[in-house]
Amino acid sequence: MGDLWRSQEMQLVQLVIPAEAAHDTVEKLGYVGKMQFKDLNKDKSAFQRTYANQVKRCDEMQRKLRFLLEEMGKAEIANVETKTLALQEAIANSRSGFEKQHDLDELEVTLEELEHDLCDISAAMTKLERSKSELVEFQLVLDQAGSFFDTARRSASIDSNPAQTTAGDVYGQMEAPLMGGNSFTSDMQHVSHGADTGYSSALNTRLGFIAGLIPHAKIASFERILFRAMRGNMFLKHQEVGLVMDPAQCEKQNKSVFVVFFSGERSRAKILKICDAFSANRYPLPEEPMKQASMRSEVNARLMELSQTVDASNDQKRTLLLRIHHDWDSWMALVKREKMIYHSLNKFNIDVTSKCLVAQGWIPTKNREEVLQALKEACVDSNAPVNTVFHQVYTSESPPTYFESSKVITAFQSVVDAYGVARYREMNPTVFTIVTFPFLFAIMFGDIGHGLLMLMFALYMVLSEKKMEKKAKNDMVEMAFGGRYLILLMSIFSIYTGFLYNEVFSIPATVFGPTKWVWNNATEAYDMPHGASPYPFGVDPIWHGTKTELTYLNSMKMKMSIVLGVIQMLLGITVSLWNYLEKPTGPQSVERDMLSITCEFIPRFLFLTCTFGYLAILILVKWFSGSKADLYLLMINMFLSPGESDCGKNCEKSDALYGLGGLAGFLVFVAFCCVPWMLFPKPFILKKRHARKQGGQEYEILGGDDGTTDGLENGGAEGGSAEEEFDFGEEMVHNMIHTIEFVLGAVSNTASYLRLWALSLAHSQLSAVFYEKCFVAALETGSAVAIVIGFYIWALATFGVLMIMESLSAFLHALRLHWVEYQNKFYEGDGYQFEPFSFVLGIKME
Repeated sequence: MGDLWRSQEMQLVQLVIPAEAAHDTVEKLGYVGKMQFKDLNKDKSAFQRTYANQVKRCDEMQRKLRFLLEEMGKAEIANVETKTLALQEAIANSRSGFEKQHDLDELEVTLEELEHDLCDISAAMTKLERSKSELVEFQLVLDQAGSFFDTARRSASIDSNPAQTTAGDVYGQMEAPLMGGNSFTSDMQHVSHGADTGYSSALNTRLGFIAGLIPHAKIASFERILFRAMRGNMFLKHQEVGLVMDPAQCEKQNKSVFVVFFSGERSRAKILKICDAFSANRYPLPEEPMKQASMRSEVNARLMELSQTVDASNDQKRTLLLRIHHDWDSWMALVKREKMIYHSLNKFNIDVTSKCLVAQGWIPTKNREEVLQALKEACVDSNAPVNTVFHQVYTSESPPTYFESSKVITAFQSVVDAYGVARYREMNPTVFTIVTFPFLFAIMFGDIGHGLLMLMFALYMVLSEKKMEKKAKNDMVEMAFGGRYLILLMSIFSIYTGFLYNEVFSIPATVFGPTKWVWNNATEAYDMPHGASPYPFGVDPIWHGTKTELTYLNSMKMKMSIVLGVIQMLLGITVSLWNYLEKPTGPQSVERDMLSITCEFIPRFLFLTCTFGYLAILILVKWFSGSKADLYLLMINMFLSPGESDCGKNCEKSDALYGLGGLAGFLVFVAFCCVPWMLFPKPFILKKRHARKQGGQEYEILGGDDGTTDGLENGGAEGGSAEEEFDFGEEMVHNMIHTIEFVLGAVSNTASYLRLWALSLAHSQLSAVFYEKCFVAALETGSAVAIVIGFYIWALATFGVLMIMESLSAFLHALRLHWVEYQNKFYEGDGYQFEPFSFVLGIKME
């Protein structure tokens, strides 16, 4: 916990690395993961940097590896999320079988060959699949369209008696000459509409036809366009065949086989254009049954041969992908590592004359020896002629913030960092948030039953965390899993406050024994027997169901919210004292800010203590003493009638809160004195300090031996730039804003803590309504079906509304209380995070 109070001490260091050892040095530092490199080439674009070609080369290799992963996914060999988790494990290993630079060259050649082979196999398989799909469609045309002709032949063989012939028989007789190959004279309008108008002497030609497949959704439009284009001089026959793989789009479509009969070459040309417009696939169909049978057997043989070829190609591709699957993790780990290394090298300055690279970066002071050891190992492994030069750089630049936390504390640190990253060496709110956040949540969500449900959920994630870490998770599950220890503490505190409220799914519990109150028939009221003690822990269950239950719970929870709010705000002001006692003035130096302690901490603490702190004390005294004083009247008299001791009509002179008018008047006087104390002294003292420093600098400049003003131009421009920018008016306005914000915030922030009371009451009442209106109402019916349905509705409402919506609402309100009411008392949150160059962290961020 010691490293969590303040961020770790940081050092800015400079490295002069021999060119031969640059790559190995950065690689070693990447495994150590304790150095954040500064970008010394901010003025250069990504394409102007030294190692831009190497980065581009790694990008191309990553593209090829992603292509291989997509192919493995299509073959159902690997899952993208699973491979990502496996990649994180591979990158975490100190070595993956690829350590030397020339291995990247070998991998580049291997990936090029694999991509070429897979593209060739895929192209060949695509061509085979298209041919197979065409043969399948041709087979369907032979089967379905051939059946049209078979039906016509059977109809033609029937003796057509005009008195007994139906419309179908007429159509069959007209098709019979076409099937037999004889010349057939017909009026197309007669064929299309079945009108008995006889033969036309103007037409003496053979009918033609076109067969094929068309998407079933287009068949109606296709028929309508054909009819209009041919002016009715055509006949369309179609049959739905179901899902068929389309050769052009390589996806299954619901299709229909069609045959269009027509007359004349001009009609053929029109129909062909319409077929192309509707993406209809046409296939040759012979009229003779023998040719159809021969072609059908030929198509079947060709389909069998193609199926065997496709299966062989699939086996070949799968074998290749299985071999790639075995090495993909280590390949991608190598490429990502190399890319990260070259990105870091692009941040260095290159000294061409000395053949070395110059780097700067931040490191934690406690990890200095670990970094030095990595530099020595890199020089030995690379056989560099000289060692890397390592020295510390002293600067006034603010270092990054680094807290070394565990997996338990990470969720709480994330809650604080979501508001803002702490300044360097600023007090970390996480230390207190570990306790205060789940406790404030539990006050709003207090219930033993609901807390147990949340505890089971949290324990499941904690106990199976190793298994869940290796599984792919969506955003919601990932968020809950990341905060599993936060949820665990929230559930434990919820159970504790549930015992305080004495509620289990809104039902009063008697865990600590039955109530000691007994009913007195004479007075028609409850009495406490002589010598009996109150309920040992929490709210007495006797209050449940009484007329004054809501009034009692409201009063208790409202006062409790004010007391807890004042305590947490005073804690925030106290934490600001620790910031002032050790205020950093640089990466290696701190000083005690006595001006802020005197003009900010002390008056703020006194103001809050003398106003709402006094109210919190009155509440506690009233609870412990059983006073009947009216706290509303006491607080009103405190400001409107200072010194008055009236505390309500039920308050007697023997009351513990009687006669506090003088004390209240003194506290009001102190509180009003704190306002100008916070407002005026600090700006004037800063102005006087600035004037004294400017006078000292002028004395040193005028007293120089050479009598020149170079000291003003040089030393003044660098050393005194911050003081020269001092503006008294700006400082005064800034201090006035902070003073007004604190004074008004003392009122609004205290009132804001009443949300603890409001949400706790809402949670309790919602739980009671769901229980009584759903489950209890079903039990009163006595019907088993009604009980089952009522229990189901109650459980669904409990889970959906109380366990999800109410818990999320309580979480957000607890978050607001910490960010606004608590952290604004001491937390600036305008620092920046320490982001070291680390292979493991780099992969997780991607």
